[in-house]
Formats: sequence, structure tokens, C-alpha cells
Amino acid sequence: MTPSQLHGVDFSGAENGGLHKIRVASWKSPTEIVVERADRKMLVRMILDSAKSEQSHLWRIDAPAGIPLQTIRAHGIAENWLASAQWSAQFGSPRAWRTKLREVSREEPRRKTDSQSRTPMAPMNLRVFKQTWTFMCEVLLPLQSAGISISPMALTGSRVTVCESCPSSVLQRLGWPAKGYKGEGVPPSRVRALIARRLEETGIPISKVMMQKIIEDTEGDLLDAIILLTPPVFSAFPAEAIVEGWVF
Repeated sequence: MTPSQLHGVDFSGAENGGLHKIRVASWKSPTEIVVERADRKMLVRMILDSAKSEQSHLWRIDAPAGIPLQTIRAHGIAENWLASAQWSAQFGSPRAWRTKLREVSREEPRRKTDSQSRTPMAPMNLRVFKQTWTFMCEVLLPLQSAGISISPMALTGSRVTVCESCPSSVLQRLGWPAKGYKGEGVPPSRVRALIARRLEETGIPISKVMMQKIIEDTEGDLLDAIILLTPPVFSAFPAEAIVEGWVF
């Protein structure tokens, strides 16, 4: 799809709902991007509100949208994305969910998309599992129930589509530095500035004020959100993607 509005979301699975950690970058017009902070409930409301407009919207969110088929089969879950997300939600928290996963296996298998898109970690990795669970259970399930399209697992014909993305995967695909831009000091800040300038060259409008904020953001959250405003690549995907999710 070619959306009227593109949104990039640097996600958080923090226990406080991701309050003030989630960054939402929205490309409002050819000359303006707007970046807002949100928690997960606010993010859901923002996506639902976008469905009220006459425009089409694509929300690219930096978090795993599903779990590997290997894990689904190990737990006897029906092999479809909705069943795996509903099964995960019944545990009530990411920690309880991961504990159940590790009762069966301590392996951390990667999805087909993780291998193809070269994502940094598997969905149940210690550093990622909270994002995986909260994205599936607190964001995607409510949106799916409301009729929002979740690509490619639950397409509805809605003008609003939510999909998984990954700044690292985008940077690798573009041949830009995918590491070294997070942290304090001169080397990381220079890399952030380099990436931001290259984003400008693709047509993303970055003001002088926004450029300075990107350089000063040592965690790279702001830059990660804006990276997801680059044009997504909707290539053919394998059958596994309908169950496991796919990185766009």
C-alpha cells in the first residue's frame, strides 16, 4: 500500500505502559514530521483515531508481532497468529508468559523474518520479550478486535494498517550504519548525525531543531522512530509470515 500518512513508532514494553518512552513519528506533510511521546494505551487510541480520517495510514512499529512456529507447535497452539496472540495474553504479563515458554524449552528460536531481515534478537530473548508480549497482547489484539488491519496476519480492508518493522533491518537494507549510533560521546553522536542527514536526502523533512534533538538523544529512540518513516518494502513473503509476523 502507499499510505497518505506514514507513522514510525519506537516501542517500549516497560511495566509502566511505556509512558514517555514510546516515540511516535508522523509524516504529516511533505515539509513536516511531528514526534510525540506516548504510552501503549495512548498509542492504541492514536491508531484508532487515525481510522476516523479519510486518509490511509500505515503504522510501522519496532517490536516483534508474533512468535516462531517452532514455539507455537511446541505448546500445541493452533497454527495461526490470532490463536498464538490470544494464548500469550492469557498469562497476564510478559514475565509469566516467558516463564511458561521456558518450562517447555529454553531455546530462543528465530522466526523466518528474523533471519531474512537480520533482526538483532529472537522474540523471546531476555532483552525483547516484554516488547513482544505487550505489542501482541496490549496493542495488536485490541486493534484487531476493532477491525484494524495487521499485516500480514490479519488483513481487514481497513484504511489503517499496522505492521512490524525494525530500524536495524532498515539501516542494513539501505547499507547505512546499523550499529554505533546509540550512546554518549562523540562517535555515537556523529553517527546519529550521519544517519539523520541521509534520511533528509531520502526526502524526510528534518528541521534544524529536530536534527539537534536527534544528535542529543543518546538512546537513539527519536532516530529509531524517524528511520521507520523511510519507504517500506512490501515484497513477497512466505506462508510462515501469516502466523509468525513479518518485518517490513
